[in-house]
Amino acid sequence: MFKRSFYYLWGSQTLSNTVDVLYLVALTTFILDRTGSVVFATLVPFLRVTSQLFSGLIAPLMVDRYRLPFLLTVSQCGQFILFVLLAGYLSPWVGGEQILPVYTIIICISFLDGWTTPARNALVPRLVADQALMKANGIVATTDQIVQFAGWAISGVLVAAFGSFPVLVVVAVGYGLAMAVTLLIEDPTEPKRRSVWDVRTGRDQVDRTKGIGELDEGAGEAEIKLPSRWDTLKEGWVALWKSPRLRSLTLMDMTDMLGGSVWVGAFMLVFVNEILLKDEQWWGYINASYFAGAVIGGLLVVALVERLEKRIFAVMLLGMLGYAVLTVWFALNDFAPLALLIVLLTGPFTELAAVSRRTLIQRSASPELLPKVFSAQSTLLNTVFGLSLLFMSGMAEWFGIVNMYLFAAAISVIAAGVGWLNRRAFVVAEQGSNEGVAE
Repeated sequence: MFKRSFYYLWGSQTLSNTVDVLYLVALTTFILDRTGSVVFATLVPFLRVTSQLFSGLIAPLMVDRYRLPFLLTVSQCGQFILFVLLAGYLSPWVGGEQILPVYTIIICISFLDGWTTPARNALVPRLVADQALMKANGIVATTDQIVQFAGWAISGVLVAAFGSFPVLVVVAVGYGLAMAVTLLIEDPTEPKRRSVWDVRTGRDQVDRTKGIGELDEGAGEAEIKLPSRWDTLKEGWVALWKSPRLRSLTLMDMTDMLGGSVWVGAFMLVFVNEILLKDEQWWGYINASYFAGAVIGGLLVVALVERLEKRIFAVMLLGMLGYAVLTVWFALNDFAPLALLIVLLTGPFTELAAVSRRTLIQRSASPELLPKVFSAQSTLLNTVFGLSLLFMSGMAEWFGIVNMYLFAAAISVIAAGVGWLNRRAFVVAEQGSNEGVAE
């Protein structure tokens, strides 16, 4: 059910995600030490998300011309080189003190990283049998959460013990290893590579050959009916709008993302201080409980996948509604130990909803179109997340932190309502069928 290349993909992405957490902590710590400013430190995630947003906009041009494993390799190779440069700049021998070069490298790294998630999510259904797709997504999601859960704690200890420079050296080595593993991935939907330099997609090779043939035959100006760059860029967006199922899933994802930002550390810290009347230590406990719950949720999805597959649409709605109920409970509770339990319980419901949605998206477009769909969706979600941070900050400031969480719960109910109103689009999926975007 799982091709060997899936394990290579899973391993390389787990390794790169792990060192990704290390570099974020190392650079945030470095900038905070140099400037003493929280604003300058928070520019790290802001620049990262903004750069990934612009990367997602041009990603369709890349996935139309180059094989997905090659794009992953280029991304990791570029990040490896940039981290070597960054580590050299911050090394004791150079002793770089200016933060502008650091911000510039962060922008470049994040731009390359913007291709990674769409390419990975589009590759997974190509590397596993359809009946194993939800299980594969559960495995990937669980690993992602474990990396987040353990990575932040371990990276903080490493940076405190050794400093930013040694950690960045480890990051560079990690990206080098991830790049080497990615070279082993073979995309079964593409013709077998004739050499390591055979990086064009089969579709692009056909288009180029067709164009050359028309030029040979033509007298004067030849009509080469190849898709324009604009057509390529908008293809994924058009699919999101025209396919009822993709449109519904994207609206649900966007609505859910609008409320999902309330679990960002700053909001949780305010809740812990003002409502639970606890210090930063309890903030750490709640963060750990949140990630632990997500890991448990991913493991449950993997363990119960055969039962969940039969009712994937219902499972998705259950996950969203369960999450909404627990968010309300969390907002109205002021007993710290109970808050830990509530946050732990949100994990399984969150993972049920997220894995189900990802699986349904992967089954709702052709293999050729799927990378562009994920690129368009990634751009939308990054934009919504950024706007959500600003919107929820205003909510917390004007109406209080409790009302902000209650509002987030209401948004999740609305997201589930969007799915229910469009349930006819999911009938085929409920029967385990694979629908392409034919519109």
